[in-house]
Amino acid sequence: MEEFNLHLTGDIHAITAANNLLAAAIDARILHENTQSDKALYNRLVPVVNGVRGFSAIQLARLRRVGINKTDPGTLTEEEVSRFARLDIDPSTITWQRVVDTNDRFLRKITVGQANTEKGFFRQAQFDIAVASEIMAILALTTSLQDMKERLGKMVVANDKKGEPVTAEDLGVTGALAVLMKDAIKPTLMQTLEGTPVFVHAGPFANIAHGNSSVLADKIALKLVGETGFVVTEAGFGADIGMEKFFNIKCRASGLVPSVVVLVATVRALKMHGGGPNVTAGAPLKKEYTEENLQLVADGCCNLQKQIQIAQLFGVPVVVALNVFKTDSVAEVDLVCKIAKQSGAFDAVPCNHWSAGGGGAVKLAQAVEKAARQKNSFKYLYSLELPIVEKIRIIAQKVYGAQDIELSPAAQSQVDRYTRQGFGNLPICMAKTHLSLSHQPERKGVPTGFILPVSDVRASIGAGFIYPLVGTMSTMPGLPTRPCFYDIDLDPITEQVKGLF
Repeated sequence: MEEFNLHLTGDIHAITAANNLLAAAIDARILHENTQSDKALYNRLVPVVNGVRGFSAIQLARLRRVGINKTDPGTLTEEEVSRFARLDIDPSTITWQRVVDTNDRFLRKITVGQANTEKGFFRQAQFDIAVASEIMAILALTTSLQDMKERLGKMVVANDKKGEPVTAEDLGVTGALAVLMKDAIKPTLMQTLEGTPVFVHAGPFANIAHGNSSVLADKIALKLVGETGFVVTEAGFGADIGMEKFFNIKCRASGLVPSVVVLVATVRALKMHGGGPNVTAGAPLKKEYTEENLQLVADGCCNLQKQIQIAQLFGVPVVVALNVFKTDSVAEVDLVCKIAKQSGAFDAVPCNHWSAGGGGAVKLAQAVEKAARQKNSFKYLYSLELPIVEKIRIIAQKVYGAQDIELSPAAQSQVDRYTRQGFGNLPICMAKTHLSLSHQPERKGVPTGFILPVSDVRASIGAGFIYPLVGTMSTMPGLPTRPCFYDIDLDPITEQVKGLF
């Protein structure tokens, strides 16, 4: 497990390298365009090599995009040279950020380009956590190497000074990105302790991306299990986050229709939604969570009921899997299962696989098998043809329970720009806290009557979605006062890792 959680698949390293190559290409291109004439810029972009001057394949593609139907570099007019060579990126519109796979709050706002060699070109920027990169989302949604390459080329990184989108393809970096990602596209085959095959592939966070494992892994797994087999694929966090995005984004990309939703719950989490005390990571749990308290459980089941209702919006049968802890009483477990079934779940099953292995989840598997034979009337929550704002509103009201939404002026401006640029028919990927149905992490249970604030709207055109940022959602986590690295160590003799779990 230590190797699995450190560097085993290498996907995040590849994504980080590809993401930051593109970020470097953006700033370097702006610098070179700011400091060179059209002729000098063109001569460096299309140099004479061994006495021959020619366009690369990606440069020929750019010529066609800008309406120049020529293949001989010596035949371009001065106007055509300028049109080809200059991207005229507006630095204030750059949306592509550098990434790192470390929680570092001091990278949330930085200044780049302060060295003298950058000749006065500096700007404010930021780092995101690596899994928030659009390239991670592309890895999870792509269906082939060709599809991945096309998606990488479509990534919009900024606008030019005329307000038109600038892509990775315009920068000429698509092929290099594909080379960096050529091995990451292959799912890693592993197994559980009991020998069940498992594909490990991709990991976009569900609160800041679409939160699902890869389409490729799902399709390979379906082929391997055959027509009567079952594939279990994860959607991160609750029905309001990962599951909603699974249906509205991933199912559209894959063309697959799910048979059953397995909704995972715990007594402890329901107690928190019922008004239990705050939980602090690393601190001992309060007695409310370790002793029987049927009232807290009953009060918290409102959240479970809402999660079931969200799943039912998509017309797929729901089975509740109640992960049982040793501190849960029989009465608490029975109460949750009873309320879940009364709330519309096809079944609700206590699960003891953590302590008993696969044998502890046999009843869950049987319930899933029965549910899969039920009528399935799967449907999407919204039509892609609706305006961006209306799609956001539908998610906010029907899934989160909001009264309405409120866009900041910056968010509305971005919506208008993306609509004008032809990106209005993409699905929506909300960046929102996973700790509440609302935008406020402290509001547990089922909040109602709130206005959902949208502070910004960004576009992942290569991945194929628009993502609004709700409230104060950050794309770079920070370290707490006592990070877990205090407990992690390596035995220099045995090379055994300690404290990673």
